[in-house]
Order: sequence, then C-alpha cells, then structure tokens
Amino acid sequence: MKRTLIIGYGNVDRQDDGIAWHVLASLAGQLGRASEVESGFDFSGKNPELMFVLQLMPELAETVAQYERVCFVDAHTGSVPEEIHAERLIPEYQPSPFTHHLTAATLLAISHTLYGSDPQGLLLSVRGYEFGFDRSLSAATARLLPQAVTQLEQWLAQP
Repeated sequence: MKRTLIIGYGNVDRQDDGIAWHVLASLAGQLGRASEVESGFDFSGKNPELMFVLQLMPELAETVAQYERVCFVDAHTGSVPEEIHAERLIPEYQPSPFTHHLTAATLLAISHTLYGSDPQGLLLSVRGYEFGFDRSLSAATARLLPQAVTQLEQWLAQP
C-alpha cells in the first residue's frame, strides 16, 4: 500500500460534526489500533496513519507532503446532495467566506507549493443532521457510519 494518511477533522463535542472521528475510530478498531477522543490515534508509522484535528491548518502542509495518498474525512450539511460524498481532489486554492476555514484542496496546493509534493487526495464527507453539544452522533448520521468506513476501506484497497 502506498504511504497513506487519513486526516479526519471536525468537533467531536458537536454531534455529527465529529463524524470523522467516529469513522477513524471504527477503522482503527478494524486495524487493531487504539483510539480515544482525549489521546487521539496511534500515530506510530503504521500504514495508513490516522490523524484527527479540529480543523485543517496551513501547518499540516508539511505533514501532508510526506505521503503518497491523503484522505480527508469531514461532515457536510444538506448543501451536498449525497449522504456520503467522495471526490478526488485537485490541489488548488479555494477561497472561503470564513477566515478560519481551509479546504482540503487548498491544503494540498500549499503542500505542493512549499514542498513540491503531489499526493493523491480524496475528500470523503458524511452528511451531518444534528450539531448540538453532545459527543454522540444523531441516529441519521450514525446509520451512515458503516457505509463511510466501507468506502474508506475500498479506497485504501485501491493500488
């Protein structure tokens, strides 16, 4: 398997916004690795490496540059028609109306510009329905969790 990083991002304390953590935790369990909300994931050089962050930041460009493939896992709202959406990413700057928001494609572009890296990028987003203050997923999003993990496993199995 190519050197692969899976970055999940969102807020685990805001219900479905934390779907990425649940996807990574489920995958970690299937890979026989430990995961906890407080301590994160076993980031010990195993392939694929799993990372969870609150949001994407430019500082991650150096980390991204070290991999051949990077999958970004996040929640989306009703603005995306599919409940589970997967798209290959093209490294490019994408403006955002929010000053604190960096897209996965922009992070790949920063990594390319600063480090000359061109990892294959994928964005896997799962529909979020409820964003209250709770660590548990809504029933509607929890129902999508196994499908999202399966899609991620299928991507990992590709050469």
